[in-house]
Amino acid sequence: MNHNHIGISMDVLVIAVILIAGLLLLMLEVFVLPGTTVAGIAATACFVVANVYAYLSMGGQACVVTLLITLLGCVAFFWWTMRSRSLDKASLKKDIDSTLRREELSLIQAGDTGVAVTRLALIGNAEINGHITEVRSDDGFIDEKTPIKVVRVTGETIFVVPDKL
Repeated sequence: MNHNHIGISMDVLVIAVILIAGLLLLMLEVFVLPGTTVAGIAATACFVVANVYAYLSMGGQACVVTLLITLLGCVAFFWWTMRSRSLDKASLKKDIDSTLRREELSLIQAGDTGVAVTRLALIGNAEINGHITEVRSDDGFIDEKTPIKVVRVTGETIFVVPDKL
């Protein structure tokens, strides 16, 4: 048996395993750990390693073939993902349409007082005139349960400062 043939077969097997690992990591990134980018970076690293290994062990022509297989595999994966609507099952379908009603906003005027419901790290929630609403601090950070005073209402933004009583 030709030892060169065994070496080439082994190189092809190694490249195939690295490419499959890359595709599995890509699937992990899309379906299991979306947004973490760890699996995505690892998948990209697998694709790069497979192509570099193909070039170093088998030459430029093998690298081009490996690159084409990598690209086709990624395109096929994304095509399948979009076509199968598998992302639709995991996606959010609820629209957030809750806003402060105009009537409630008209009840809040400059000079009104209330209490910070959450810590106002510039923006947070406060209870003013019996309504819990989003407010913006006009004077830096305001701790939770601190008495506040409305200084102005601009559009739909309520600006508050700590109430010194």
